[in-house]
Amino acid sequence: MTTSGTILTICLRVIRNAWHFCYALRLVFKVVCGSIG
Repeated sequence: MTTSGTILTICLRVIRNAWHFCYALRLVFKVVCGSIG
């Protein structure tokens, strides 16, 4: 495996993890706001 390919794979994995984290955070925020309101 080339180094650039490894870096690309790591970047894609980080972006995917960040996307899932943002989605989960937004879901929790929506639930908390719903329970408060």
